[in-house]
Amino acid sequence: MIDDTIATWHKLMETKDAAGLDNILADDVVFYSPVVHTPQVGKAITTLYLTAALYVFANDTFKYLKEVVSGNNAVLEFTTVIDGITVNGVDMITWGEDGRITEFKVMVRPLKAINLIHRMMGKMLEKMK
Repeated sequence: MIDDTIATWHKLMETKDAAGLDNILADDVVFYSPVVHTPQVGKAITTLYLTAALYVFANDTFKYLKEVVSGNNAVLEFTTVIDGITVNGVDMITWGEDGRITEFKVMVRPLKAINLIHRMMGKMLEKMK
């Protein structure tokens, strides 16, 4: 059981601990990407996307700006700079009674950031296959 899902998520982001994703993600987790129109279902594919995101998003400029938690839902606004482009987005996270994440949705702005993320995540995912 995970006592504080969001604190655990923050720790994973700080340490870039991709191995820790196995403990925090539910087996049937659903991941919504800002650049893929269909939901990605399951721990394996979600782990793949979030691991790639740890390397693309989580650089020295990454930081969470705001956090709203209500029950078993959280919205975390973030910013980061990638290749000179400021990326602003939100992670929308839902978890079950056991504290494991059941839904993870990422939304990003502006359009040039979405295009950059699409390109960089594509490259990272290809390397990981």
